[in-house]
Amino acid sequence: MRRLRRLQPLIAPLFRMQARLARGLTLGVRVLVRDPEGRILLIEHTYIPGWHFPGGGVERKENALDAAMRETREEAGVVMTTAPTLFSFHDNGASFPGDHVLVYHANAYETEAVDNRVEIADLGWFAPDALPEGTTRGTRARILEALGQKEIDPNW
Repeated sequence: MRRLRRLQPLIAPLFRMQARLARGLTLGVRVLVRDPEGRILLIEHTYIPGWHFPGGGVERKENALDAAMRETREEAGVVMTTAPTLFSFHDNGASFPGDHVLVYHANAYETEAVDNRVEIADLGWFAPDALPEGTTRGTRARILEALGQKEIDPNW
């Protein structure tokens, strides 16, 4: 994992270039998952820095809801037992022109074991007031919005 983290500065631009060539206008999904204690599930990818909600790109011929459910299962072993609820929609153009992100809230789920060490460096459940160092600005903002402590910003 440490080797992959060291390669992030090289991998991230290649990943974004591939996404741009494959998709043109891009759409991503993120899913805010909370456990019964109110902790929030965050993941750390091997190819981009920071802690994020589980999620990723919507593939061709895939709808956003299915992508949210697929990505959350693949990355974190969270299996939705009811469809997540769309919470907000954001323009991520400041980081990646043409990119948009839908944020969903998980309503009911089960967990299963997952072994995704190639894509996921780490995952954990964190209290909203004790987020790990490196939690991205956008993730922190979405948490405050979900908790009703901040108005929803249309920009990521």
